[in-house]
Formats: sequence, C-alpha cells, structure tokens
Amino acid sequence: MENWKPHQKFFSSSQFPVAFPPGGLTTLQTLFFCAAMVGFQKSAVVVLVSLIISLSINHSDQLQSSQGQTLIRIQHLLNNPPVLSTWKSSTDFCSLDPTSSVTVVCYQDTITQLHIIGNKGRSLLPRNFSMESFVTTLVSLPTLKVLTLSSLGLWGSLPGKIARLSSLEILNMSSNFLYDTIPGELSSLSTLQSLALDDNMFAGELPHWLGSLPALSVLSLRKNMFNGTLPDSLSNLENLRVLSLSHNYFRGEVPDFSRLTNLQVLDLEDNDFGTEFPQLGNKLVTLVLSKNKFRDGLPTEISSYYQLERLDLSNNNFVGPFPPCLLALPSVTYLNVGSNKFTGMLFENQSCSGELKFVDLSFNLLTGHLPKCLHSKKTIISDGNCLEIGDDQSQKPVSFCRNEALAVGVIPHMKNREGRSSKAAIIALGVIGGVVGGIALVTLIFLLVRKVSASKEIKKYPTRLIMEDASTGYPSKLLQDASKVLQFHLPSSMFTSALLFDDTISIETERMTLLCS
Repeated sequence: MENWKPHQKFFSSSQFPVAFPPGGLTTLQTLFFCAAMVGFQKSAVVVLVSLIISLSINHSDQLQSSQGQTLIRIQHLLNNPPVLSTWKSSTDFCSLDPTSSVTVVCYQDTITQLHIIGNKGRSLLPRNFSMESFVTTLVSLPTLKVLTLSSLGLWGSLPGKIARLSSLEILNMSSNFLYDTIPGELSSLSTLQSLALDDNMFAGELPHWLGSLPALSVLSLRKNMFNGTLPDSLSNLENLRVLSLSHNYFRGEVPDFSRLTNLQVLDLEDNDFGTEFPQLGNKLVTLVLSKNKFRDGLPTEISSYYQLERLDLSNNNFVGPFPPCLLALPSVTYLNVGSNKFTGMLFENQSCSGELKFVDLSFNLLTGHLPKCLHSKKTIISDGNCLEIGDDQSQKPVSFCRNEALAVGVIPHMKNREGRSSKAAIIALGVIGGVVGGIALVTLIFLLVRKVSASKEIKKYPTRLIMEDASTGYPSKLLQDASKVLQFHLPSSMFTSALLFDDTISIETERMTLLCS
C-alpha cells in the first residue's frame, strides 16, 4: 500500500481533475491516462496515435469478417462456381480488383455492390439447392444497393423476402431458371431504378404495381413466359427509359406511352401485340416491333423521330404507303420493314441518312426504282418487291403488286378522304340502285298490264298473233336502255383494275407526302 500512495498523489484532483467511472476505464481512456502519466511526452503521443490506428483497423477487420463470412456462404450455396475460385476465408473482399465476372464494392466497411456473372450455358444448381436459403443469406448484406446474379443456375421461385434489401437500386437476376410470378413484395422498393429478369421462366401477367415504382427507369423482362395484356399503369412511369419485353406471350393493344417522355428504348419483339401502331413519344432511340400482329398504317408522327437509330417493323402486316422519309431520318443506322404489305413507288433521287448502314425492304409491295443513295450502303435487302432493278430475278411483276395492293387496301389513315370517297360511293350506288329499281318496277308494271290485256284479247285473236305481239314487247328494249344508263353513270375506272390502281398510286403518293411532312 505504501507503493500506492505516490500514485494516489499523482492522480489527485488538483493535478488531474477527472472522475473515473464506476465500471473502470475503457481501452481508449486507459491510453489517454497512460499518456498523461508520462506527462504527454512526445514519444508517448506517437505511441498513443499508433495504438488508436491499430484499434481502428482491428474494428474494421471485425466488420469485414462478418460480411466476408456471408460471401463465403454465398460461394458454397452457388456450388463453388469457377468465377469465385479465388475467394478464400482470408480474402480482403473490399480490396479485390473488379473483373467482368466478379465485383465487390464497399463503402465505409460495408458491401454496397455485388456482381457475380457466371459462364453462359451454366446448368441448374443441384437438387439440394434452396432459393429460400440463398435469399436468406443475401439479406445478411442489408446495405446492398446493386445486386447482379446472372448465369449462375439459380432455380425456383423468387422469395419475397428479397425486398428486405430495402436499399436496392439495381436488381439483375438474368439468365437463370427462376419461375412463377414476380413477388409483390418488390413493390416496397421505392428506390429501385432497374429491374432485369431476362432469360428466365417467369410467367403470368405483369402486376399493376410495377407502375407505382417511382424511380424505375429500366424494366427488362425479355425471354420469359409472361402473358396477357400490358397494364395501363406502365404509362405512369415518368422516369422509364428502357422497356424491353421481347420474346414473351403478351397480346392486345399497347398502352398509350406518349406521356413517357424519357422513353428511349422500346423492344416488343416476338409477342402478339396489335393491331394499331402504338402511341409513343419522339425521343426514342430504339424501336423494335417485329414479329407481332400489327396491321395498321404508320402514323405521321414517325417522321419526327429524329433521335431514332434503330427501327425494326419486320414480320407484321403493316399496310399503306411506305414513308420514304424513314430512309432520311438523321440518326437512323438500322431500318428493317421487311415482310409487311407496304405499298408505294420509290424513286432514284430520294435522299438517305449518311448514318444508314442496314436497310431491309424485302417482301413488300413496293414499285419504282431503288434510290441511288442506297447503293453505297453496307447491307441492302430488297427481294420480293416489284422494283425495276435490271434483270433481278428476285423481283415480282408489277401486276402482282397491283393486285395485292388492291386486295389489302392501300390507303389506311386517310380518314377524310375515305369519308368523302365512301359518301360518293354510297351516293353513286344509291343513284344506280334507284335507276335499276325504277326500270325493274316499270318493267313489272308493264308486264302485268300486258298480261291483263292479253287475257282480255285472247278470245278475239288467234294464238299466232298473241305470240307475235309478245315477241315485239318493250322489256328487252328497256333493259338495253338500262344498260346504257348504267354505263353512262358508272366511271370507267370501276371496270378496269389497272386504271383503279393508277388512281390509287396517285392517292398513295399524296399519303406518302403527308407522312413525311
């Protein structure tokens, strides 16, 4: 106890007025007091700083160890894929160099981004794999904002508990074997900006709550088994930039997307959409509507898609005149309208965009000459039309396109003109019907009167005279006059298909001008 007294003096309240806590001192407090005991000498301060840094590093290692164990657990659940072969229990994951297959991003000693992309064509994980257990492990990384798990053989229903990763901004689980519907719990992810579930086996109709995700800018659900019609709520996604729904079983009309002013990519390839061309904004960069059931004409607004780089309308039943201004859109590089029923005449002096590299006009009903500006393009396909291209055997006779154009109806969207033509046709048919009906009525009355007269005269005249009178009657003359009247009132174009086609071509030329104005 005698040895203790000097120290009591050293810690007297007059020299170090600090009250000690009842439970004693923490490690950090002890360091400060040790420094005080030596009078805060310079060397002691250096030791103090070194010890503090060491403690901080040890504390960081403890956090890394916790999250590192979760990553090792994920590695085992994924059946140790080759892309994770370098992961060890001692790996400093936050210091790993990112690769195209694996990336771990940390912020303040917590994992915020995890990207694992396996090899293409990877088979299903073993039967003992549990998607439920896998997601339970994933949610042990609550600070994740970006999660990519692609081509890893994941199979099963996507558990709703994945929504416990409440900070998620990007979720990509493409190229796996996930099935069933999209879990409704994802509707709670208010910060979700990108949802990509391509190349899986999801099925059912798209949920309406997708339209309530305020930050969603990318929705990609290609190559699944979705069906039904698209919910109108999708038109509420004002931040949507990419909507990719190709290779599914959607049907019906496309909702009005004209309010999606930020939409740049719309890919609806290989579904059963139709019949009208969708209503869209004019900021599109990529528009793919191929392999659907569209069979209407193109709207005039398409000529204002100045940012459009890729346009694919192939393998539908689009009709009406082909707008030549599509070839001259300033940004277009890829144009495919093959396998439709577009009509119209092309001219050699038509202009083309300098960016255009691929053009497919094949299997339509186009006539005229291929524009000279297309000859210098890398790829141009024009088979199956009625164009005048030297001795090209792939072109059909002009008469074929004439007949087909008349059969399918070549003037969609010309509502005003159609109205006038329809009214004129109805009036003409009414006049003709009235004339024919009047002639028939007069003829019937005449026959009745003559029959009555003949019955009265039958007693006075021999049978021979009656037959002579019948042979010289008026009905045949009246019918001849009626035929002349019909020929006088009907236009000659109604009797000659070639003339009708020529008249149609002039109307189509007017329509093409309107489309490109």
